[in-house]
Amino acid sequence: MLKNKIALITGGGRGIGAGIAREMAAQGAVVIINYSHSEEAAKQVQSEIRAAGGKAEVFCCDVSDYNSVKAMTGDIIQHYGRLDILVNNAGIVKDGLLMRMKETDFDKVIDINLKGTFNCIQNVSRQMLKQRYGRIINMSSVVGIYGNAGQANYAASKAGIIGLTKSAAKELGRRGITVNAIAPGFIQTDMTETLSEALKEKILSAIALESFGTVQDIAHAACFLASDRAKYITGQVLGVDGGISM
Repeated sequence: MLKNKIALITGGGRGIGAGIAREMAAQGAVVIINYSHSEEAAKQVQSEIRAAGGKAEVFCCDVSDYNSVKAMTGDIIQHYGRLDILVNNAGIVKDGLLMRMKETDFDKVIDINLKGTFNCIQNVSRQMLKQRYGRIINMSSVVGIYGNAGQANYAASKAGIIGLTKSAAKELGRRGITVNAIAPGFIQTDMTETLSEALKEKILSAIALESFGTVQDIAHAACFLASDRAKYITGQVLGVDGGISM
């Protein structure tokens, strides 16, 4: 589906980002795994992809730093001559009740999750406009649609990504660039394994499919949106949540 496409996945060294990088490489893309702190994890994903016959590189960059993003995207474009797919996956959480939340915790989440997405879109879109082709996929969340107690900063960042997605889709569509968002629900990760059985049961009771999603579920959705099979889909928010948002 993605043969010879050049794909940049931010936050690609762990979790959902790593899953997307593996799947896109399996679909034939050359993947650039961006990381900020987890160099060892990013290189492990790179090694796994290469061992499976895929192509992968790693690139250290803090997506909240505009000039660093500009340098990263510039280097990628100079080396490969193009950039076809951008997956804005890098993100953090710093949970806390609104009345007790530190200003620095609010700012940091917005800077990485939302401003980081803006930084990458702006710098990548210039090349995509020249190519008259591009696929931009932004990672939002059901929390950005419905909110969640104790996650005001995270919810604000993910809601902002939805607005940014729709605006970018309207601006870039005329040049063959699609911009979509994925809103994952409760995805099975290391974090879910630490939850009590009682809490797991409570969460599962709210999910129509009565099961947690997997990283692979998100990776499949991302690959679809990045492929030509989704060429007439733009400005959309694809909920991959098992029905928890209904």
